[in-house]
Amino acid sequence: MKEQNNTTCNGLNLQQMSKTVAAIKGTPSLGEFEFRASNQWVNGGENRSSIKGFYGAGSEDESRREPFIFTNGEPPILLGNNEGANPVEYLLHALAGCVTTTTVLHAAARGIQINKLSTELVGNIDVQGLLALDDNVPVGYESISMKMDIEADCSDEEIDDLLSFAEQHSPVCNTVCKPVPVTLKRVKQVRAAA
Repeated sequence: MKEQNNTTCNGLNLQQMSKTVAAIKGTPSLGEFEFRASNQWVNGGENRSSIKGFYGAGSEDESRREPFIFTNGEPPILLGNNEGANPVEYLLHALAGCVTTTTVLHAAARGIQINKLSTELVGNIDVQGLLALDDNVPVGYESISMKMDIEADCSDEEIDDLLSFAEQHSPVCNTVCKPVPVTLKRVKQVRAAA
């Protein structure tokens, strides 16, 4: 069992959490964040995403010295060479990570000590939609199921309430469940005169 003290819960600094929440309550614009990613195609189904800078809490973040690099690939059955997880697998990773972080954060805010937490996700997709073979087949996931194994120092009812709250307040879960508009614009290259 992990110990909770007066300054931390679930590895989170409770004093910093209180200061952050108070600052955003006092100045709501501090809660506005802009996250960014760039991506470069390599070959075939392989491409790499780079994530470094973001805007948040009223200024551009400067805490990251190096970007995080994520290689997207495909398995051979989908014409790749297993260069990395494919993008729909990264979506499962993002969903699991966000629901987990949201659960841990709100557990700490409620004074609930988490002793163990793991999640299994299964996403079902029919690639006929991707390949434009059947217009009646959805292009994306048809369903995603999450199973969370959680042990905490509270009642089952408190855990169920916490998980319901986390599902409703996870940004990635809400983006998946209530999709946001995504725009795709072509950047036109200016060609130099010969």
